[in-house]
Amino acid sequence: MTAAHLTLLNLLAVERLEVDLFRGSGQGGETPTRIFGGQVIGQALASAYHTVEKRLCHSLHAYFIRPGDPSIPVIYQVDRARDGGSFTTRRVVAIQNGKQILNMSASFHVDEEGWSHQHQMPVVEGPETLADRSTLREAVLNKIAAPHRDEFLRERPIDIREVAPRDFFKPKPANDVNHLWFRMAAARGITAQLQHCLLAYASDMNLLGSALRPHGQTWFTGDVMAASLDHSMWFHGPTKFSDWHLYTMDSPWSGGGRGFNRGLIYNQNGSLIASVAQEGLLRKARRN
Repeated sequence: MTAAHLTLLNLLAVERLEVDLFRGSGQGGETPTRIFGGQVIGQALASAYHTVEKRLCHSLHAYFIRPGDPSIPVIYQVDRARDGGSFTTRRVVAIQNGKQILNMSASFHVDEEGWSHQHQMPVVEGPETLADRSTLREAVLNKIAAPHRDEFLRERPIDIREVAPRDFFKPKPANDVNHLWFRMAAARGITAQLQHCLLAYASDMNLLGSALRPHGQTWFTGDVMAASLDHSMWFHGPTKFSDWHLYTMDSPWSGGGRGFNRGLIYNQNGSLIASVAQEGLLRKARRN
């Protein structure tokens, strides 16, 4: 297990301050300037799980209210909205400097049988032959300003393999449908609850970028101001995030300064284990 893996697992191991009050670190996620949205969702879900017994999350719905400051901790306040016979509901508020940065509702369900069907996993190239995130970034390191190169190449805990990676700096307009494989090998053997938290963390990766693809933009062109506005996720089946998962994404609409994105997450055996939806702010960056 590498230092990056330990950092992420420690981020999701929120500290209990009171019965329904928890604290999570803001440092160590995907970005250095603000807290990565998936990190706040993962910590909020971990906080809720501390108040739920013998039930797994089946859905969560979160609103990003303010950007998170990575230099200070985040406080998570859990409201035990309902403990029912089959479902448990929790509301989690993430707070920094006395202000809310995220509101999340999550529902937990007992394990029970029911009718079953799913859409089939798309047929795409497997992860074994695809370049990882580090390799793609090393290839364009000369285009990154020297003060930012260490952060650009910093080891990340989630192994990502894009099926059809685009040019970072001169992307061409492309179909909004896109696929990537991801996993964290160090997740082997952890609890089902923590598996969910890791998957929630990873579900925020690359999703918002789907709405940029038809417009020939990436985060590196300098023309985009973007932020996640909300994030919903439904868990359908057991997760073993140490194995490869296919994240297939699309963006059926953008307009009015917003982009809507969807994602389906399959395990390598083809079972659909989660669905995701997100809307994000997308504006042209202001230039001085």
